[in-house]
Amino acid sequence: MLDEGGTDQDDQDAQGSPGHPIQEVTHSLIHSDKTLSKSLPKCPIQIPTRSGVLVQDKPIGASQALDRERYMSRTLVLNATYEPLGVITDRRALILVLNHRAVMVEDSGEILRFAGGQVSLPAVVRLTKFVRIPYRHSVPLSRRAIFARDGGRCVYCAAPATSIDHVIPRSRGGGHNWENVVSACHKCNHVKADKHLKELGWRLRTLPREPVGAAWRILGTGRTDHRWLPYLQPFGVAAATA
Repeated sequence: MLDEGGTDQDDQDAQGSPGHPIQEVTHSLIHSDKTLSKSLPKCPIQIPTRSGVLVQDKPIGASQALDRERYMSRTLVLNATYEPLGVITDRRALILVLNHRAVMVEDSGEILRFAGGQVSLPAVVRLTKFVRIPYRHSVPLSRRAIFARDGGRCVYCAAPATSIDHVIPRSRGGGHNWENVVSACHKCNHVKADKHLKELGWRLRTLPREPVGAAWRILGTGRTDHRWLPYLQPFGVAAATA
């Protein structure tokens, strides 16, 4: 069955919704949104955006910082052991660095400018102290993660994938799980419809399985920065990024 839609939940699994382990860790390290305001000079601040430069005539504080998050890029957070933990905004990552709770590992190339100087915004940061994260045992199932696992190719014909498909159709008892959901092209998805593979004489190129590795919840968002890949590949995503 054709399934073209993605959900915001895919991003929340990697970025962290309230109560998510990575957000609990970074919130406890940051303590307050006022930290950045105290760390930078009280003067006009320019935040680089894709469309130009946003000039802020007041210091970034608790009431304003949240409004500015939509202009910020995302930063990969690594544990002290370099294990990928999750993704946060580069504003939050900068606070961790300014508080000496993390060190910048990769520069994003974007600069936060102010009258007294400038600060580089991080693409990757590593926590200075090891933290234990109670990861869920299973990797969240999402459209983006399916595409990453299958290399962005249709499992039936190897053409570029445009949708996901249930190998055993839902209408015929198939489950929505890693072993039954695959990436497919529009043509194969349309032809297959609610048929079993044996009815068409088709075979899967590879057997679908749940991916393994701490980095999959991050790669599954489909929005990874190329600077993140060297830190994700050792943790189970080498095949998908090759």
